Amino acid sequence: MMTKSERIAALGKLGDWLRAGHDEYLDATIKRTAIHNPWFTEPNQQKAIQAIADQLLVAEKLATWLAAYSIPEETDARWIGLVMAGNLPLVGFHDLLCVFAAGHRARIKLSEKDPYLLPALLRAFQQIDPRTAAYFDVTNRLHDFSAIIATGSNNSARYFQAYFGQYPHIIRRNRNAVAVLTGQETAEELHALGRDVFDYFGLGCRNVSKLYLPADYNFDPLLEALHGYREIILHTKYKNNFDYNYALFLLNKVDFQANGCILLREDVSLQSPIAGLYYEYYREAAELVEELLSREEEIQLVVSQLTLPGIKTFGFGEAQQPALDDYADGVDTMTFLATLA
Repeated sequence: MMTKSERIAALGKLGDWLRAGHDEYLDATIKRTAIHNPWFTEPNQQKAIQAIADQLLVAEKLATWLAAYSIPEETDARWIGLVMAGNLPLVGFHDLLCVFAAGHRARIKLSEKDPYLLPALLRAFQQIDPRTAAYFDVTNRLHDFSAIIATGSNNSARYFQAYFGQYPHIIRRNRNAVAVLTGQETAEELHALGRDVFDYFGLGCRNVSKLYLPADYNFDPLLEALHGYREIILHTKYKNNFDYNYALFLLNKVDFQANGCILLREDVSLQSPIAGLYYEYYREAAELVEELLSREEEIQLVVSQLTLPGIKTFGFGEAQQPALDDYADGVDTMTFLATLA
């Protein structure tokens, strides 16, 4: 087995390899994945890989991150079951990274929507350091594990709880990101917000799907800034969703705003449809903080330039660039794994 220092070094080398690019096998896997799942376009897969390489797989960052936890150089390794989601390319990589960094082994159930990309990275990892092969097992049926980390919808989470509830577990449900605007944002900030909305077609739990706006908000600068992402409408599946919801709003005489690539509608819900963005007005920041805290089980993160007491906020354009310690659902995965040892 590998020591903590050896695992950190291997992860850093994987990051170097990904940043170097131009691997024929990985390139072929990216093309195969795009054919298998049209939502996973080649640029989106490459964007996910780049974010992993730059934010997660840097040896210095890894060492600093792990220093906050009581992880010995040599660990009593346990098998950890991982049920991967499939809404974004490599969306479960952070969980896999945590398991390996903690010195445990991952028994992985891949999503049918993303069955090729992670095995390609594990193949490369094994070529970088053959000892890593002992830490990962991709399987169609989870078995012989000590703990479970499962991610899915609210509906699937109920099944996960029934199947895995007797084991130590982290079970994740639907969440969405929100943005709080003041009306004083610059054109550059609003354009950066577009990345939080449109990256990966808005399919991620870290994508902004709801805006909180001051009562007298002027939509024109926002609609103009978001129109800068109009090429997204050229994607067939996205356009089908846009056209469907546009027709539905017209037939039902729903008040909405549109700019050719996204539909804005006032709604109290946090989860907007694909090609849609909900908004809600607020009067005072104190009331808004109370509202956000009351819905913290539904909110993955908050994007804003405001300081909101008790709420961690992200800058515009940063929602899909999570750091090592940006844990999904606010549950510290490393603390969970460290206690198993």
